[in-house]
Amino acid sequence: MPNTSVTSPELNIRRSALLIFTLLTSLLLSACSSPVANRIPLKETFPNVRGENLNQERVSIPNDLKGEHRLLLIGYVQDSQFDIDRWLIGLDMTQTPVTAYELPTIEGMLPRMFETFINNGMRKGIPKQLWGGVVTVYQEAEKITALTGTENPNNARVILLGAKNEILYFYDRGFAVDALNDLRDLVTTPKAALSTSSTQ
Repeated sequence: MPNTSVTSPELNIRRSALLIFTLLTSLLLSACSSPVANRIPLKETFPNVRGENLNQERVSIPNDLKGEHRLLLIGYVQDSQFDIDRWLIGLDMTQTPVTAYELPTIEGMLPRMFETFINNGMRKGIPKQLWGGVVTVYQEAEKITALTGTENPNNARVILLGAKNEILYFYDRGFAVDALNDLRDLVTTPKAALSTSSTQ
């Protein structure tokens, strides 16, 4: 699993992770269900979801994710990568003490049939030492989409988990410095108030 800090080379590599994922699945998106209404899952418990990292290790999310503070950067479509890149850069520049995981997430029977092909494509563009930090979710993707909603799918879903897997922070309006500061305040001062916002 990844360390807390994210360096610039890692950002470039992680950028390719979701990009490759979504390019390979762009033709499969029509198999997904209709958009789910957006919602703010603040203070809810993140559901138990099975995924697989690029090391081909089965991962139970969120229980297998390491780190005192675990940040999930969830992408449903290719354009989500723009948000994720900016979040990773912001976290790196501010040295925010949080362990970030990318969760390319896509539901539907057809994408599951191509899971091995899609994951192999991502491995070709990502150094092996970073594979543990990219966890793809197919089989139980609907648990995540039901939690956050899928309207405005270009926006990444940013979720900070607490010790009991409760959602301490949620943001789905792209990237904003104020949002990053709210997250940073919450991580560095756990009792601080946080702001959360849902897509308009």
